[in-house]
Amino acid sequence: MQPNDHAPRTDRQDLAHLPVPLPKAPPKERPFAALRAWWDKAWEDDGVLNLMWMDILNVPQDGPRNMAPWIRAVAMLVGASFVVLAVLAAGEAVLRTLHQLLTAVPTVQVGVDTSDSVLAIVDQPVRTYIAQHSAGLPIAASTVYTLWLATGIAALILGYFTRSNALRAMWTGWGAATVFMVWTATPDTSRTIAVALTVLAWTLLSALALNGLTLRRTVGRPAHPAKVPVRPDVHIHMPAPAADRHSNCPFRD
Repeated sequence: MQPNDHAPRTDRQDLAHLPVPLPKAPPKERPFAALRAWWDKAWEDDGVLNLMWMDILNVPQDGPRNMAPWIRAVAMLVGASFVVLAVLAAGEAVLRTLHQLLTAVPTVQVGVDTSDSVLAIVDQPVRTYIAQHSAGLPIAASTVYTLWLATGIAALILGYFTRSNALRAMWTGWGAATVFMVWTATPDTSRTIAVALTVLAWTLLSALALNGLTLRRTVGRPAHPAKVPVRPDVHIHMPAPAADRHSNCPFRD
């Protein structure tokens, strides 16, 4: 006897318990696809990169005046950057050289001067004063002396050529400080003579540093009346007087 085909079979699995097929994963996008698309579009006839490249190729024909504005801006920016770098490098070299000069000269010990010249009357008290009052400074006493000397020379020369009030004020303050140092560091027996000679030398040099300085108040001159220019080529035509109709009248007075 054959089994019935319509009878339920126990060896069949229920469809509800079968594994569900997983959906297919979407195709992966190519890396940098958006960037590649923009790149291809930018090099088309009206693309940004294509137009910029054409501007660069036309620079020899257009010249500096007619070149594209963005090329001129880039050139100015590059030139300004080179100028700034050159100024910074030059400033660093100048500062390094100045530092070497300030720390190298003078090599003699400040406060000890065996010179017997006339300049020693001013120079030796200044060296002594600087040596006595620069012990706690972060720089050497020789550097302070060099700064003092360079300040006086610069104020004297620049004040003569530029006639700047600021430089003249610096020269005046420098001279007053020098006189004070000479007065303080000079022995009592020769203090008066040393200060007098210092003031005399300072006064003679002030004739150069303060050249052109006057204390006279400038009086304003009265303003001159404005002159009207005469134009001989301008002619004004006046109408002729009308003839009197009663000129021949016998009854006219």
